[in-house]
Amino acid sequence: MAVVGFEKEKDDILIFKVRIQLRTYNLLTQNRQPTKSMDEIINKVANSTLIVFDLEDYYQKGIRTEIDLSQWLLEGFLLREKDFRVSLLEHNWEKYQDHFVAITCKTDAIVPAWASILITMYLAPFAKKIISGNLENLETSLYQDVLATIDFSIYEGKSLIIKGCSKKPVPTSAYLFAAKYLQPFAKSIMYGEACSAVPLYKTKKK
Repeated sequence: MAVVGFEKEKDDILIFKVRIQLRTYNLLTQNRQPTKSMDEIINKVANSTLIVFDLEDYYQKGIRTEIDLSQWLLEGFLLREKDFRVSLLEHNWEKYQDHFVAITCKTDAIVPAWASILITMYLAPFAKKIISGNLENLETSLYQDVLATIDFSIYEGKSLIIKGCSKKPVPTSAYLFAAKYLQPFAKSIMYGEACSAVPLYKTKKK
């Protein structure tokens, strides 16, 4: 019986591989964005026994911008408060309208905490999101926000593959978030592609 179950799961994986190829073809020929609505995702879950959980589906559209605080420091290291304030006052903050912004310092300068806070004050009327860190930290924060809003109970009792390859900058931390949220509901979880998935989790038989 165990062998039969294993063969069935292999067949399911092959079937879903074909579905993925068809999905990719449709996206290319119809020139549409891969982002799905929640209704589409729910329908896919309801009609499938083996599901690909693709983090690209939850990629937040928008411009990512990294602001290097050191550009306003003397030789990239020394903060002169008066000059710093004048520079910020004269900066064009409107150009960050609807941007996702990461504030960082690319030198080893020791910068007082209020400096980043002051930059945030100028950014706040325009930027969609502001974080302290680099672009990867920003992407992590965006995924953390969106995954926290999903009703993962739709994956109750389902066999899942967390898709590994990505054309978008999906951070490693997003895969960790996904695994954490999916485990309480999934029957089994694999990682990678349908043709070469690595098993990660399977519920114990009662």
